[in-house]
Amino acid sequence: MKIKKHSTLINNTLMLYILIFSNYFFGFITVPYQTRILGPEYYGKLGFATAFTVYFQLFLDFGFILSATAEVAKHRNNKEKLSKIMSSVVIAKILLMITSFLLLLILCLSIPKLKEDAWLYILFFIYVSINSMLPDYLYRGLENMKIITYRTVTVKLFFTIMVFVFLKEKSQYYYVPILNIIGSTGAVITVYAHVLHKLKIKFVRVDSTYIWETLKNSSYYFYSRIATSIYDATNTFILGFLYPTGNIVGYFTSSNKLVTTARSAFSPIADSLYPHMIKSRDYKLIKKILIIFMPIIIGGCIIVSIFAEPICILLFGDEFKNTAPILRLLLPLIALALPNYLLGFPTLTPLGLAKYANISTILGAIIQVVGLIILYIISILNVYTICILTCVTEFCVLLIRVWAILVKGRNQFSLSSGHDRI
Repeated sequence: MKIKKHSTLINNTLMLYILIFSNYFFGFITVPYQTRILGPEYYGKLGFATAFTVYFQLFLDFGFILSATAEVAKHRNNKEKLSKIMSSVVIAKILLMITSFLLLLILCLSIPKLKEDAWLYILFFIYVSINSMLPDYLYRGLENMKIITYRTVTVKLFFTIMVFVFLKEKSQYYYVPILNIIGSTGAVITVYAHVLHKLKIKFVRVDSTYIWETLKNSSYYFYSRIATSIYDATNTFILGFLYPTGNIVGYFTSSNKLVTTARSAFSPIADSLYPHMIKSRDYKLIKKILIIFMPIIIGGCIIVSIFAEPICILLFGDEFKNTAPILRLLLPLIALALPNYLLGFPTLTPLGLAKYANISTILGAIIQVVGLIILYIISILNVYTICILTCVTEFCVLLIRVWAILVKGRNQFSLSSGHDRI
């Protein structure tokens, strides 16, 4: 009975795993090839461009993956309402896209560091813009991730093959965003064909007031997402200015890629739990997941720390031997990821405490920024201290969420069934 009860949740978690891990699996097939063809300097350029455009990606997403997913989950049987939600989100994203592109042009024309590779940043911006149009929120809210997963994985496979076919020398580093653009365009076209013809969800006329309300409701989640990026993508961005030449940015980008991949192993659990928790408030399930997975995660981190150097050489090549110390310093982020994900929106939103998930990430961003300023003032701002500061920040975010659940959520737990206690 329990398996049947959670079958939709299990299927969607599996699909999210396939979707997210396909990105990293194909990425990890191409990353060793890219690092060997491009070397630390040019691979660092791609890492810096990716980190820079993450800000635009967050602005384009604008928290719709949480706000629109929740709206779709509430109105999953109302095609008219779903059409209105999708149309409003698409129009809102186009408006955000125009604003973002104008800002990108101003930055590239006014900052010498960005002007050098302006076309690279524009290509990455086009890629994230097209990718942001994928209606993930629709499939997540409907708890039907199969179609979008299959199509996206197929397109990613195409991109991976093209990298091996076309990328042959350092001067071709522009090919990476161009091939991503081609792949994302294919995914967007095929997914919307399914939405329009199979799901029967159409584009409809929506008034400006509804679009404004859509943006306003999503803004709370956007603040949280943009705050998270401050202590994530900003690290690479700052290192690009701290080490304008040399290999440090390439070392950090490659080790951060490894850590990000590991952390992403947990996001499908949280993402599929989010609509499930809104419906069922199954807090006992969250407790079970943490008890089962945390010993495995911590043991894995210890093993990777011991064998960090041969792992980096195996994955990225001999030139990336010096990546190992950076990787070791970033490993605590993996151990903190699962509790941070599960005790964030999946737990706090059903409790009516979503604002504390936002507050925790905003406070985390403030801690990170203040920490960076202090490190700069006392002249110890470097790649190693940035790694340590990021781990401290993530731990503080977790503490705030635990405090919100135990203190602010105590009454809500009491109102729920006794079986729901974490």
